[in-house]
Amino acid sequence: MRQVLVVHYSQTGQLDRLMQSVCAPLLQRADIHVDFLALQPAQSYPFPWPFLGFFRIFPETVLMRPQPLLPLAVDPAQRYDLVILAYQVWFLSPSQPMTSFLASTEAAQLLAGTPVVTLIGCRNMWLMAQEKLKQRLNKLGARLVDNIALTDACGTAASFLATPLWMFTGRQKPYGWVPRAGIDEAEIVAARRFGEAMAQRLTADGLPVEQPMLTGLGAVHVDEKLIASEKVGNRSFQVWSRLLAALGPPQSRRRGAGLLLYIVFLLCLIVTVVPLSALLKKLMAPLFKARIQREKAYYAGPSGE
Repeated sequence: MRQVLVVHYSQTGQLDRLMQSVCAPLLQRADIHVDFLALQPAQSYPFPWPFLGFFRIFPETVLMRPQPLLPLAVDPAQRYDLVILAYQVWFLSPSQPMTSFLASTEAAQLLAGTPVVTLIGCRNMWLMAQEKLKQRLNKLGARLVDNIALTDACGTAASFLATPLWMFTGRQKPYGWVPRAGIDEAEIVAARRFGEAMAQRLTADGLPVEQPMLTGLGAVHVDEKLIASEKVGNRSFQVWSRLLAALGPPQSRRRGAGLLLYIVFLLCLIVTVVPLSALLKKLMAPLFKARIQREKAYYAGPSGE
């Protein structure tokens, strides 16, 4: 009997639907047992988010400072043949609940020497979050064998508006003139193919999973136009996170004042620097074609596009 653990946290329910689609073929196999571990923050995060409340967690999220979780309903001594980590991306970083889990003593026991598949559902930028998570997995001695990343269907430009409106109103399409935020439902249903491939590999023999199982299935798509933007954004987030964290705890007035300044800075960045940098990258792309292709191949690993 193969043992699989699925660790997940979803605010909107979208990631849970994606996770259920992927796991459906595993649950249908009599020779595979699946345990689900839903992460529960000790202090729950609101949804929809209050505008300033969303930004108050920005420093701790980017700096990956763990926050208290309710006791984890899992036996850390249990050995699993595969662990699936389903997480959201917050501020180009793994969500706080997933970061907190990875910092736990239970995760240290569960993941040591264990093959891991990461499952991401997000707006469109996931490369830097995955890099941070890979670093944590390496420290824990886990082996990342596959990554699945599905992103919003409405496109990069439209999602700048559609996704924040979803977060702050709780509705994927709050107004008729706004594109629907979120991953296309057909893509969520089609994600079943990843579970089928995992089930086939797990039941093929009793050997440890050491190689990617999802090669050629379109598990990820790396948008080369966003690689540089993510790197620059991550560096900026790191600087601002340290400055804001130094002002005081999340609910302090000093941090609130600092956040207002940061939000103005961020909005100015989005409407000025981001379009200009996108234009420059498009014009200079032919000069760096080989480098871009190498970066795409790296970030697409281990599953590949």
